[in-house]
Amino acid sequence: MAVAASSALALMALPAVGVASASGAAGVPTYTIGYEGPLSGGNQQLGLNMIFAVQLAINNANAGKTFGRLPFKLKLAQYDDQGSGTLSPAQAQAAVQNKSLVAVVGPAFSGATETAEPYYSAAHVATVSPSATAAALAKGTKNNFMRVVAGDDVQGAADAKFLVKTHNAKSIDVINDGSFYGAGLASVVSTQAKSLGASVTNYTYPETGSCGGTASASEYTAAATQIVAGNPDAIFYGGYYCDLALLLGALNQAGYKGIVMSDDGSWTTQLISQTTPASAANGVYVSEAGGGNANLTGALANQYRALSHFPANGATYAAQSYDATNMIIAALKTMKRPATVKALRPALITRLHQMTYKGVTGVIKFQGNGDLARSSIVDFGQVSGTTIKAIGHS
Repeated sequence: MAVAASSALALMALPAVGVASASGAAGVPTYTIGYEGPLSGGNQQLGLNMIFAVQLAINNANAGKTFGRLPFKLKLAQYDDQGSGTLSPAQAQAAVQNKSLVAVVGPAFSGATETAEPYYSAAHVATVSPSATAAALAKGTKNNFMRVVAGDDVQGAADAKFLVKTHNAKSIDVINDGSFYGAGLASVVSTQAKSLGASVTNYTYPETGSCGGTASASEYTAAATQIVAGNPDAIFYGGYYCDLALLLGALNQAGYKGIVMSDDGSWTTQLISQTTPASAANGVYVSEAGGGNANLTGALANQYRALSHFPANGATYAAQSYDATNMIIAALKTMKRPATVKALRPALITRLHQMTYKGVTGVIKFQGNGDLARSSIVDFGQVSGTTIKAIGHS
């Protein structure tokens, strides 16, 4: 986690732009935009990818680069849930008690979102997630939850088609990590692959200590032996890079030679660096329901690297986080703002549902349930050496 460690240090030293006092300056109000996601623990890198993009959007907005001069100041508040559905309620409760908080980018992970949402909903705080893809999240009756990515129902169907139609996989072992996110996505892949004529075997291997769970890493040794004995054409893993890395090492030891595919939870070079040997990750396919362009580019990419100290290319969900933050800022600028933050929060939810915003990932418009109101692209990548290369989309 060398990259993540250096990034965490950089995060502690973020520039003063965007951190004005809660009372504002010269009578100008200061609003807080929160970020909730994994800023420590096994999934830290995914959270760092996102929060630096949130900070970049706030910095640029405060400097007048994005929307011109604003009639308010912005600052960022961090809420570290480690991607855990157990830890996220406490972070959500802390966030809604922040008297200047108007909205949250996140939560980042689906399981964390599920358990945090009751608190955000009750406080009428808009949550605009750059990455929480579980289909079930958009089936509630509360309208404060929105996301700038497609749901797992879209991504899972594309993943199944990629394996069965593009790569002619006739037998697939579909594995999940038991999480709300991993199990949900794997279930969609399994159902869709069967409908396309593939033979599917399903397995659940709970998250290990590497991903914040309690299972022993030794479970993957037995899993790899069982998988190799069944000799499937392909494996789909629903979960996160920290455990997929362990599985890849075990599969390498067991001599598996078939296709391996995973999801956006594994689309990070940390998958490569945490796999032993690293070469065991070579050739692995990954997908991302990014909702459009996957990366920050040009001047934004340069600004992002200067802030984060790692490249925007491959920083999963950085572009979506940048868009989510800017959409919140655009809504704040264009709406009539009540005198109190308590009254502003529900009004901001209404405005976000009304507006259409053109961001770096494309045009963003929310349906009533918070899903994108447009067809979404599912991007595919493949591990090649020390990088993950984009290879196309659905």
